[in-house]
Amino acid sequence: MTITRRGFLSASAVLAAVPVLRATAANLPREADIVVIGAGAAGIAAARRIMAAGRKVIVVEAASQLGGRCITDSTTFDAPFDRGARWMHNPDTNPMIRLARSAGLDVLPAPSGQKMRIGRRNARAGETEQFLAALVRANRAIDEAARGKLDTSCASVLPKDLGDWAGAAEFMLGASFAGKDLKELSAIDKARAQDRNAAIACRQGLGTLITKLGEQAPVALSTPASRIFWSNRDVSVETQAGKIAARAVIVTVSTNVLTSGAIKFTPDIPKRTLDAASKLALGSYDRIMLQLPGNPLGLSRDDILIEQSNSARTALMFANIGGSSLCSIDVGGAFGRDLSEQGEKAMVAFAREWITKLFGSEAAAAVQKTSATRWNASPFVMGAMSAASPGGQLSRKVMAEPIGNVFLAGEATHETLWGTVDGAWESGERAADAALRKIGAFKDEPADVPTQSTKKRRAPRQ
Repeated sequence: MTITRRGFLSASAVLAAVPVLRATAANLPREADIVVIGAGAAGIAAARRIMAAGRKVIVVEAASQLGGRCITDSTTFDAPFDRGARWMHNPDTNPMIRLARSAGLDVLPAPSGQKMRIGRRNARAGETEQFLAALVRANRAIDEAARGKLDTSCASVLPKDLGDWAGAAEFMLGASFAGKDLKELSAIDKARAQDRNAAIACRQGLGTLITKLGEQAPVALSTPASRIFWSNRDVSVETQAGKIAARAVIVTVSTNVLTSGAIKFTPDIPKRTLDAASKLALGSYDRIMLQLPGNPLGLSRDDILIEQSNSARTALMFANIGGSSLCSIDVGGAFGRDLSEQGEKAMVAFAREWITKLFGSEAAAAVQKTSATRWNASPFVMGAMSAASPGGQLSRKVMAEPIGNVFLAGEATHETLWGTVDGAWESGERAADAALRKIGAFKDEPADVPTQSTKKRRAPRQ
């Protein structure tokens, strides 16, 4: 079937909700038009796009569930919570919001702003204004630095007179925003990040949404890809369940997984691509979940709280999630990475210590059931969101370049929506379009698209 661009977009919008059985080792197809590696937001978006074009696709996923870094936990506590990505953005243009409503899920504006805690009291109105002014000044300094010729670290350009608000500003702009401290974060990457203030939540969980949107896609779970044989004409993907011959492959794994060598490439992918991925290493961002019945903190539903801190040993609280007794203590950056390495017991101990500091020992004593994420230890992710190191912002564009018939997708390949599920989704659709053009799926567009050099890289059909 050859489809025109207009017909493709129409089909994509009304993709029939026909259930597709999950593939297993026994029935994994031996060939497809396009193989997608990874069943996170980017992979599911790519698969839906390919299916809408009437082409055969198979998604191979190393983990035992869909979602990638979007996982909703509905079993640990009485209320669901997102272990990974929590918000969507851009409500006027984000197709995921329309798809969520079509799937019968509830979307609503996320909490705006945050409360500031100074010791064991709430910040006064004037103090909150001082903090916001410090945040604006810090952001402006980073934006101005990004206009220069050299890409420097965000920390190196911060105003030196932020005073008592320096720690909170650095936490909000660095560890809380990108999973990295400002000294590790490119000023250009931070400045080019699209505004994310208009956050949108899915009441049933963002992981629930991605799983729902992936119900129609043929996905082989617990099936890690181990090797990709590639050329400028075709590909072969090797898994523990056998090989899949295809005309193209879309790889949506994280930058840390890509550089780890978990997936081998024959021939090797260009050093330029691996260097780019290494400059977009994942930051660290984890959640320590606490059940606090009776609201001992005296906070409102979905309150977001931070503290005035002069130390990186700090956190963000998302309290009374959805009106439940669940509170999330979010840690990130170098401190969060070190804490995660110490294990869940140390993470929960920090959360109790932090609550005691801000609300007293009686509040901490009210903690009942606990749980913690440790994304850095997840073998199929190895971290949180990509964040460019100083000098590395151009790497996002390099990551989006096709390599023969290999196409990379995922939030790391998006220049302005990196670190978001929105960017991951859009990148998956973009990679699917590029792969479909490459294999000649659109009558009104040429079959060939420019790629990184494949001279002397052609591999035999496997």
